[in-house]
Amino acid sequence: MSDPQPITTPEALEARLLRAPYHRWLGLKAVAVEEDGITIRATWREEWVVNPDRRYTHGGILAALVDLAADWAVGARLGRGVPTVDMRVDYHRVAMPGDLICRGTVVRMGGQFSVAEARILDLEDRLLASGRGVYLTAPPKA
Repeated sequence: MSDPQPITTPEALEARLLRAPYHRWLGLKAVAVEEDGITIRATWREEWVVNPDRRYTHGGILAALVDLAADWAVGARLGRGVPTVDMRVDYHRVAMPGDLICRGTVVRMGGQFSVAEARILDLEDRLLASGRGVYLTAPPKA
């Protein structure tokens, strides 16, 4: 088996993302793959609502999007998904109904572990959540 090649196009990234049923449920669409990271759009769903009276999105959805964007910023460089070792999320404002833009940026690529950050924005470019993750980038064992 040959080593995976870096993911360089939104189409290739989306094909990898949509292999996972949870990612399909989130309605992920790859927007951009750049040297330092990626941009993904998540299609809003009614099931994301945690408070039916206020209609804001559950924080777990935002945390998942932080992890996905940061993870695949690293994964796109490696051409494969990578396990999350550690992650933190900060919530800046409630996410009201509407699609979300998820930007993941590589902070440091390492042989064993890598670090990436992510920002979750609404369609008006307001910061909703941000975070940083550590990902296991050691080559997989045969």
